Amino acid sequence: MRILVTGASGFVGRGLGPALVRAGHVVRAAARDATAISPEPAVERVRLPDLAGEVDWTPLLDGADAVVHLAGIAHRSGVEAGDYDRVIRHATAALARECAARRLPLVFVSSIGAQTGSAADHVVRETDPPRPVTAYDRAKLAAEAAVREAGGAFTILRPPLVYGPGVKGNMALLMRIADRPWPLPLGAFRNRRSLVARDNLAEAVAFCLATPATRGETYVVADREALSVAEMIAVLRTACGRPQRLIPVPPPLIGGLLCAAGRAATWDRIGGALVVDPGKLLAAGWRPAVDTRAGLAAMMRAYRSAARA
Repeated sequence: MRILVTGASGFVGRGLGPALVRAGHVVRAAARDATAISPEPAVERVRLPDLAGEVDWTPLLDGADAVVHLAGIAHRSGVEAGDYDRVIRHATAALARECAARRLPLVFVSSIGAQTGSAADHVVRETDPPRPVTAYDRAKLAAEAAVREAGGAFTILRPPLVYGPGVKGNMALLMRIADRPWPLPLGAFRNRRSLVARDNLAEAVAFCLATPATRGETYVVADREALSVAEMIAVLRTACGRPQRLIPVPPPLIGGLLCAAGRAATWDRIGGALVVDPGKLLAAGWRPAVDTRAGLAAMMRAYRSAARA
């Protein structure tokens, strides 16, 4: 198949494109800066228009057999709700309508934020009523609704935090913390959080494209094992050759310090539990190949190697 991948130069897209090529597909990789995509024989680089305006999807969709929609605005501070609405909801809705008209299967990579906030007191499943918290999360949920309303063949994936070599954001912060030589006051952080390896997410997308039974379905997609924050830090420190040396300081004390320093958002993402159950996608036949501990260790080694280069 010739598969259009929007947002192909982003973190997830950089892993998805090669995975689809390995599966025997031709990838039409669309990005705002197409030169940021590595040229390969089975990859056609095209420019993605500004999703904040009216988008003519015709040139990108002509000749395509399926679509994976990754492009959007990253979840970050300083972005207005209207910007999320335009780039995430409106652009996705227009794409979904065009895909439906052309009878092209669409895989929309949404976010676990469309399902729940940054923490939950129960294991999260697709059957739970959606409770988005932020403007970004609400825009993702609205985009999902638009995909369903378009009436085409779609699959929606809701991943939690995606990790792998080259990751930024909160996981990059954890790696920087883990790489410090001194003891860390994180030994009492027993709250478990689900992650998904970028390679596992890429394989989930490829699986949904190849499996008609996933059409019309929404799935949370995560690694099989959820780890505590203390376990994550221990894995990362071991991978970079440092002793674990995790001191059990009460998490509320750390949380108070972070909030006082204006890092309440960081506390929300490391202080609470967020365990999601990918059982529905596993029952459909998806098999994640990357073990979480091995994936985190490989990511940390890549981080250290890049830092030394």
